[in-house]
Amino acid sequence: MDRDGRRRQSASFNRSYQLTEETPVYVISVAAQLSGLHPQTLRQYDRLGLVSPDRTAGRGRRYSARDIELLRQVQQLSQDEGINLAGIKRIIELENQVAALQARVAELSSAVDGAAAAMRQREAQVHASYRRDLVPYQDVQQASALVVWRPKPKRPTD
Repeated sequence: MDRDGRRRQSASFNRSYQLTEETPVYVISVAAQLSGLHPQTLRQYDRLGLVSPDRTAGRGRRYSARDIELLRQVQQLSQDEGINLAGIKRIIELENQVAALQARVAELSSAVDGAAAAMRQREAQVHASYRRDLVPYQDVQQASALVVWRPKPKRPTD
């Protein structure tokens, strides 16, 4: 306990809570300042589905660092590139889809690598189980001899 009579949080509790790029921490006014946009613009982007922040229990918006970066990207596409909001929404959807597909490709590539390693290991086990007294196969040289087969004539039946 500290001198005010409150319980002190343990150091392990403080370390267990990690802020990431996805952690929603910014209220709309702070997010507006960080992105250089008006809060009403952020609300409009939320209504259009361009940047949808997390919500608190009281329905307040909480923006993450990733949301702030996305707001800046939307502003750049709109102002510098002249793309309308519907086009920006489509671009964001396609970028999300590409990211999901790239993650899936990486996952499948990892699975293929694991399967190939397992196959090589199993192949090595099979080769290790071979009997050592077996003679290796050697390709037979073609011979110049010709063998002719002639069936026996059938006997006439009485």
